Amino acid sequence: MKPGAVRKKGAAMKTGAVRKTGWKTAIGLLLTGIMLFPVYWMVNVSLTPDQDMRKSPPDLFPTHGTLAGYRTVLDEQLPYLGTSLAVALGTVVLTVALAAPAGYALAKLRPRGGGLLSFVLLAAQMIPGIIMAMGFYAIYLQLGLLQSVPGLIVADSTLAVPFAVLIFTAFMSGIPGELLQAAQVDGARALRTFWSIVLPMSRNAVVTVSLFAFLWSWSDFVFANTLVNGGAHEPITLGIYHYIGNNNQEWNAIMATAVVASLPAAVILVLAQRYVAAGVTTGAVKD
Repeated sequence: MKPGAVRKKGAAMKTGAVRKTGWKTAIGLLLTGIMLFPVYWMVNVSLTPDQDMRKSPPDLFPTHGTLAGYRTVLDEQLPYLGTSLAVALGTVVLTVALAAPAGYALAKLRPRGGGLLSFVLLAAQMIPGIIMAMGFYAIYLQLGLLQSVPGLIVADSTLAVPFAVLIFTAFMSGIPGELLQAAQVDGARALRTFWSIVLPMSRNAVVTVSLFAFLWSWSDFVFANTLVNGGAHEPITLGIYHYIGNNNQEWNAIMATAVVASLPAAVILVLAQRYVAAGVTTGAVKD
């Protein structure tokens, strides 16, 4: 084949590859725009005066923007946000405190019945939340824990702990055994080895588990509606629910509440995404 023909063939292949990549990029952008449009509309409505929402069709941009909805959030929704923050942080602490030692035991200590325990944890994730909520309601009714923040923290942790144990087990399985053996030679027992060596090396897994536990508890509605509805300490999911029921015409305030409620989770997810990627993929491929 002549050099000119080779160059033409290479250029044609390159053009075809560019076109194929361009179509994929265009489709990806289109799908991303469709999925993100509800988020944009939420922000748009939160800045739109109520009278402008009655237009048909409503404006795609807040031409007469207002922050009245956000002022309403600060006046009426801060207690709900504070409760959600307390519940989410408490769920994170309890989940890590329970799941990290369990993952270490399953990965390195290998207790008898560890395989069965892993199966049980996997099966626990398949139980519908409403069934667990009914069980917690019956138990809390006897213990006097209904409409309490600690009770909601314990309930939310049951969603996160099985997943967290699996993540910690997969991550800690990849920690070299030589490091643990060296610690044992130096006289460190299992607890000291876990605290001084395994846990610091599992930073990515800790961040991953903490993030998912935070997101699950922050967005929980089923447990909150079943266990704390009507109490003095309700999370933001119930705050939005009650606000929609009482003020179903003030959509800018409703959407402003939704925007403010979404911000903590979105910021944490952006800041922790590289740790999450490392924590989830570590242990997926073994030598």
